[in-house]
Amino acid sequence: MRFRNSEAAKRFAARREREDSAPRLRDVAPGLTKLDLELTELRRESGDPLSTYVRRVVVTNAAAHFEIACGDSACQEGGHDMTHAVLDSLRTRATSFTAEDPCRGSVGSSSAPCMRVLKLSGTAEYEG
Repeated sequence: MRFRNSEAAKRFAARREREDSAPRLRDVAPGLTKLDLELTELRRESGDPLSTYVRRVVVTNAAAHFEIACGDSACQEGGHDMTHAVLDSLRTRATSFTAEDPCRGSVGSSSAPCMRVLKLSGTAEYEG
């Protein structure tokens, strides 16, 4: 169990490093004043929602990097990089947008594919 937690800590640190080295959101999406992301994790096979939460992004300080860890604690090497979907929408000044991403990790000793999907619904506000 200690090894798994150590691996999770390494993945978290790597994700944090990528976020810290990313450009700032205020520079990538000029005029953006507010960004809320509703994230829903689903079971791929049934579509049943497992969790939903809203991430309110502090635009003045946020990195232009949107990588979300898989919610399955048994998932290895999984997660969701929603950066391109979010930034593409913000560059066109979309006020609402959606994206979906299947987890590419694996679970269990047989390395079965993770069956989680992340759905993102974003709302944005801009100056002027």
